[in-house]
Amino acid sequence: MLNPIKATTTKKIFSRTTSLQVVINSKASKIWALLADANNYPKWNSTVISIVGNIGLDEKIELKSTLSPDRIFKLKISEFEPNKKLVWGDAMGKRIYTLSEQADGATLFSMSEKIGGPAFPLFASMIPDFDESFETFAKDLKKAAEKN
Repeated sequence: MLNPIKATTTKKIFSRTTSLQVVINSKASKIWALLADANNYPKWNSTVISIVGNIGLDEKIELKSTLSPDRIFKLKISEFEPNKKLVWGDAMGKRIYTLSEQADGATLFSMSEKIGGPAFPLFASMIPDFDESFETFAKDLKKAAEKN
């Protein structure tokens, strides 16, 4: 088991990537049900204030996060493969969630986000660190998915 839940961040001149992995003792379908239900994120995830819209292929959502509560992130769902992969993002970045069922019935949950672009060095210092937020997101997801 991958424990404790620990995010890592790789910084480059024009980008920053944060990622983590955790084994969740639950079927991928139960985890997916949490990840794909926009309205209920704030009920199980303490890093999300709200998500307006539907999580589905080519759908657009508006996400408010505790990391930047005064900002609304307007994101498009670019990949939506039930029980396996969810990708959303905007012009500056992309967040990828992947689920991989293990032989013992548990699921390996992976989450990564890459942000950047040509202008990234100009505003990189203004973007908060994602590590703690990622770790809290994953802990909340694990707790919710492992509930009976």
